[in-house]
Amino acid sequence: MSGETGVVVHRRGRAEIARLARTYQTSGLGRSEFCRQHGLALSTLSRHLRKQSDEETRRDSVVAGRSSLVEVKLTEVGPVGDVDRAAPLKVLLSNGRRVEVGDGFAEQTLRRLVAVLERW
Repeated sequence: MSGETGVVVHRRGRAEIARLARTYQTSGLGRSEFCRQHGLALSTLSRHLRKQSDEETRRDSVVAGRSSLVEVKLTEVGPVGDVDRAAPLKVLLSNGRRVEVGDGFAEQTLRRLVAVLERW
């Protein structure tokens, strides 16, 4: 057995592989050449590049979701509908705003409205 030669496999950690994947992106080399120069399996590099791409896509979608919000400005508005007609339910808020609920207003919608108002 003294004549046998063994191959020592260097196992890299996730952080080192992630660093190599980032290095590849700026190297200008093809995947195969980069892997040969750094002693990295092509499948390992491909897996980490795909993982980085997935993370960027997820991060971009979160940012895009936030950017779809639009700031609105509240303004004073007059009463809607018949001014003389009394609403069955009136809520006067501490900031002076008034919410009037007419007949046929769905109970579930009223619950949602109250929940929103309580968060203010």
